[in-house]
Amino acid sequence: MSVFVSGANGFIALHIVSDLLKLGYKVIGSVRSQEKADQLHRQFKNPNLSVVIVENISNPGAFDELFLKYGKDIKVVLHTASPFHYNTENCERDLLNPAVNGTRNILESIKRYAFDSVERVVITSSDAAVTSFKDDTNPNNLLTEDSWNKISWEEATRGPEEAYYGAKTFAERAAHDFWKENQDKVKFKLSTVNPVWVFGPQLFDENALGEVNTSCQYIKAIIDSKMGEKLDMDIVGGYVDVRDVSKAHMVAFQKEESIGRRLVLCAGRFTLLNIADVLCESFPQLAGKIASGNPDESFKRLNSLAKFDYTNTNKILDFDFIPFEKTICDTAAQMLKMEKRQL
Repeated sequence: MSVFVSGANGFIALHIVSDLLKLGYKVIGSVRSQEKADQLHRQFKNPNLSVVIVENISNPGAFDELFLKYGKDIKVVLHTASPFHYNTENCERDLLNPAVNGTRNILESIKRYAFDSVERVVITSSDAAVTSFKDDTNPNNLLTEDSWNKISWEEATRGPEEAYYGAKTFAERAAHDFWKENQDKVKFKLSTVNPVWVFGPQLFDENALGEVNTSCQYIKAIIDSKMGEKLDMDIVGGYVDVRDVSKAHMVAFQKEESIGRRLVLCAGRFTLLNIADVLCESFPQLAGKIASGNPDESFKRLNSLAKFDYTNTNKILDFDFIPFEKTICDTAAQMLKMEKRQL
């Protein structure tokens, strides 16, 4: 059987592809260009990996050719492709429409060409679809797998950060709505994986050079900061390791208990000072030489956050999350190695 992974060269997706190959699955991955396809083949060097090019997932019929060719062999679809960046001046064009249309397009293609062969579909969503920043920073709130971000489309067009929250919310809702409306026309069962801020090492060391994924970029920025600079204490939220996010995707299509569920992944809470403290403690060459923050303010910020209860998710996953210290250390060690700075 084959597993299709959209956006196969993404930070999370690379770990997913690696785990799938280790488990013996044949993997078909999509990327946006021949250059990225060549890079994946070079990095994995695995005959069980096939790579196809889907230039723009938001184009109507973007996935038709893929499912027309491979649909009968694909049993599982993991849709990880979705933009995550704040570098835009047109939120609808660059974030909202690609996320929503990309999700609808892949499901429509399954319905047209693989309705009787695809058995499980997993959408990589986010806690941005679970809560807004405002609701997450209200200590009176309790977040569960049933919580939803209440953002409107109009609100989501006001800026890149709002657009990211909206993109994840509307894309996930589109997936659930499609599944409910087409259960008599498709065979597959749906699950979503909703991680918080995703840290952790890149699957391949070379990918740690230059700009990295949005979450890990904060670790890189602290490593490259200077003594006397102040950390932004407004950056606060939940964390999870990318390796655990990948494992959760395996669970999402392998376990019956995950059908129809949102697996919300949160190993704990952090501020940038928590990251800096781990870096200073674990890497002597950084101690006293990077940006700092006020411990009292960090403590206050952590205690201002909403409570969360993802017990249902954790029961289904049935594994322990990687500790914060290991996540930060593994991420930083890889970055320092590639920068050839003394460990």
